[in-house]
Amino acid sequence: MAEREERRGLLQGEDDSESSPSSSKYGSSSEKQLSACCDPSRLLHRIVVLIFMCFLGFGSYFCYDNPAALQTQIVQDMDLNTYMFMQLYAWYSWPNVVLCFLGGFLLDRVFGIRLGTIIFSLFVCVGQVIFAAGAFFGAFWLMELGRFVFGIGGESLAVAQNTYAVSWFKGKELNLVFGLQLSMARLGSTVNMNIMGWIYSSVKGLVGSPGHTTLGITLLIGCATCIFSLICALVLGYLDKRAEKILNKEQGKTGEVIKLTDVKDFSISLWLIFIICVCYYVAVFPFIGLGQVFFIEKFSFSAEQARAINSVVYIISAPASPVLGFMVDRIGKNIIWVMCAVITTLAAHMMLAFTFWNPWIAMSLLGLSYSLLACALWPMVAFVVPEHQLGTAYGFMQSIQNLGLALISIASGYILDNRGYLFLEVFFSACVCLALIAVVMLYFVDLLRGGDLNLSAKKRGQLQQISDTEAEQRERLLQQNREDLAQLRPMSAFGLRNRYLSRLGAQLPDHYCSHLSSLAYRSVLK
Repeated sequence: MAEREERRGLLQGEDDSESSPSSSKYGSSSEKQLSACCDPSRLLHRIVVLIFMCFLGFGSYFCYDNPAALQTQIVQDMDLNTYMFMQLYAWYSWPNVVLCFLGGFLLDRVFGIRLGTIIFSLFVCVGQVIFAAGAFFGAFWLMELGRFVFGIGGESLAVAQNTYAVSWFKGKELNLVFGLQLSMARLGSTVNMNIMGWIYSSVKGLVGSPGHTTLGITLLIGCATCIFSLICALVLGYLDKRAEKILNKEQGKTGEVIKLTDVKDFSISLWLIFIICVCYYVAVFPFIGLGQVFFIEKFSFSAEQARAINSVVYIISAPASPVLGFMVDRIGKNIIWVMCAVITTLAAHMMLAFTFWNPWIAMSLLGLSYSLLACALWPMVAFVVPEHQLGTAYGFMQSIQNLGLALISIASGYILDNRGYLFLEVFFSACVCLALIAVVMLYFVDLLRGGDLNLSAKKRGQLQQISDTEAEQRERLLQQNREDLAQLRPMSAFGLRNRYLSRLGAQLPDHYCSHLSSLAYRSVLK
């Protein structure tokens, strides 16, 4: 019974379970009527919800890297250069420079989590359909429009996915849930890298020749994963609405509070974290977008081999992210882990640029370092900003990340067209070097200011325990003060007069009460 109540607490929240005895009673009666698979308060039902939750972003991540999986086909069939090809990634990032600030607000205040998730899933589906239609009709501008619409839904759908996770899972379960969601997202990217080329070949066999028509049909088939994710959004909305009725639970919210005025209060440590984020990720995602042709030209791989090795980063990230996240949580020392990830990424890019070693080695290192940096870098924001500024800090971080990805994607295409892959790899290495410089600066800034970014998990836990104890003591004192103030009830003028007369020695009748003014006034009326 205790375990059952604990599981219900994870879904309802501690406040609801303590302050709503009627809902607890209702929940108890529901347990007798519903099976474990259908009862929202039971672990088995929440596992079912988790399955749909993980597949919610599968279609978005699958279709995001459709251009990378079909780089050769898109360039040839649409008669593009690399600069124009990379515009497909830039157009995805442009809307998210702004939507990173607005996504949480729209989910909390305008649409609600259920309707918002469905709307953003529809944007993803419609964007992919427009993208495929542009390829089918040979209209590249229409493909760019499709990627823009796709981008409007893609990042905001990830915010909705995280909001559902926080709504259904709390405490220690939440870290595992986030890890599983990230693993499923990377699985979608991996499947895309390895299957879209085969789908294109199959469609080409049916159509009879390559061309933009074959490309359009292939991309439209990829849209099936977006439709699948939309179905998951509809099912999640139904299950969440049902749980709200049964358990009297509130609809999930992002909890984000965006105030642009908070930017002026950001510390130098936070700005250095922003620089690391931008300089690192612009050397990973644009490289993957252009990687297929790189491996074909430099290492003489077949198209299938090139797609396989280009997906290694995502293949490694899927199982490694939860494991590395658990390790960082247990050990701490976030800055050291970020430094290790950046140095390893720099080594991987230099191996790809200046050696002919088997690229599986460099790509495996890149996959591990990419996973490690994500686990160590993003939590550091919560260590350097107050809780009320977290929404602004994360929104700004994602915004400048998308701005950097948009600009560097365009620059990467231009460099490749005019200078070749060697110069492009040197450019990526230079970006990682900037990230490394920012990490070293962050280490010394944190050391000089006595920050806790590089503390061990044990030391950080002790400081957190002390902070929680002090906060509890302050709350206890405030509560005591409120109780004391509540006891100091103001006296009426009649009561003050009676007290004054009593202190002077005047004899008052027994029915005169200085505290019960109603009785006193009644005696006067008599």
